[in-house]
Amino acid sequence: MEHDHSAQLVKMANQIGTFFQAQSPSDATLATNAIAAHLKSFWAPSMRVQLIRALEAGTATHLLPIVASAVRSHRENLLPGGAREAADAKEQFPQGGGDAG
Repeated sequence: MEHDHSAQLVKMANQIGTFFQAQSPSDATLATNAIAAHLKSFWAPSMRVQLIRALEAGTATHLLPIVASAVRSHRENLLPGGAREAADAKEQFPQGGGDAG
């Protein structure tokens, strides 16, 4: 059942990727940013997590390269909590800070 759901997520992600790649055919960075922004804005956190897990487990074999690139390069922001939690962590432990040493 979960594999079927992952396959459906891959199909949907590929449709998004195809759309944004067509919008910016000569700018892969713009396309990957747009794909990631769309996933972040319109997909439930559980859907994003499942897509990330499938990609990392090697089971999202039909995922388009542009979509895989978008998910990998924006992974932290796509996870629940995303960039906000990462920023909070940086604030708690500034450069040279922490208790090590």
